[in-house]
Amino acid sequence: MVVWTRLYRLSAITAGAGAGLATYYYHKISEKENVVHNSWTTIDHKLINPCSIWNKDWDCRDPKSLVRPPKNDSVEEQNRYNAAIEACRPKATRHIILVRHGEYLDAGEEDDTHHLTARGRAQATLTGKRLKELDLPWDTVVASTMVRAQETANLILNEIDFDSKKKKNCPYLREGAPIPPQPPVGHWKPESSQFFRDGARIETAFRRYFHRANVNQEHDSYTMIVGHGNVIRYFVCRALQFPSEAWLRLSINHASITWLSIGPTGRVTIKTLGDSGHIPANLLTFKIPRDSGKFV
Repeated sequence: MVVWTRLYRLSAITAGAGAGLATYYYHKISEKENVVHNSWTTIDHKLINPCSIWNKDWDCRDPKSLVRPPKNDSVEEQNRYNAAIEACRPKATRHIILVRHGEYLDAGEEDDTHHLTARGRAQATLTGKRLKELDLPWDTVVASTMVRAQETANLILNEIDFDSKKKKNCPYLREGAPIPPQPPVGHWKPESSQFFRDGARIETAFRRYFHRANVNQEHDSYTMIVGHGNVIRYFVCRALQFPSEAWLRLSINHASITWLSIGPTGRVTIKTLGDSGHIPANLLTFKIPRDSGKFV
């Protein structure tokens, strides 16, 4: 009986020790996991997808890419290099405000027939009033050469403090198919040739308008671009260095406002995406109307 009692006590002790060891190792493993989960986005770059790392020279205007590297480690050469870097460093921020055109009626194959509906004109006017309230010191207003964008830009210019004669027109901003979207959609499948044709043009427009400020720009600038949904969504993905193929996952309303800022270091931030809070609910639209309706 004594032997059995001792064996029972020994097994209980062993079981307790085993449970304690298991608990100890469990907490140790949990600690390691917690460290990884809490810090992987900011500390250990080995765990970050290389595609997620911000490219500082995305616009090919980073000072280090514009200045010849030092020839040697001499003080004179280092001073020369540092001075050249500072001379190439921008000082101002560029604000780019993208406005999608108002609702239009797809009345025919030619662009000349794609005029704004009455609701689209009301949307554009309301957007102009909203931009007037923001009281931004506009430097440039650029519009796509397509009819619906031109009409929208003109209605906005009626509301804001900007000389309409200084408005610029850009054919590169015309609507198109920038890049095959991921995931694909069944209801929209342009021919491959359209992506090659439109994609190069839209990418050209992006490189023309999206870059950090020039060195001689002393003050922040404000550029308005009146364009199209596909183009604006592609611009947003490219500027934020998101996968360009994701552009069709975004949705923006007609006459909405998207605001991107490019700082002196080349960092890009988005202030608003498709902001249409200034438009009443009964006037909100995002696609071509199926029929003319009372707003045409």
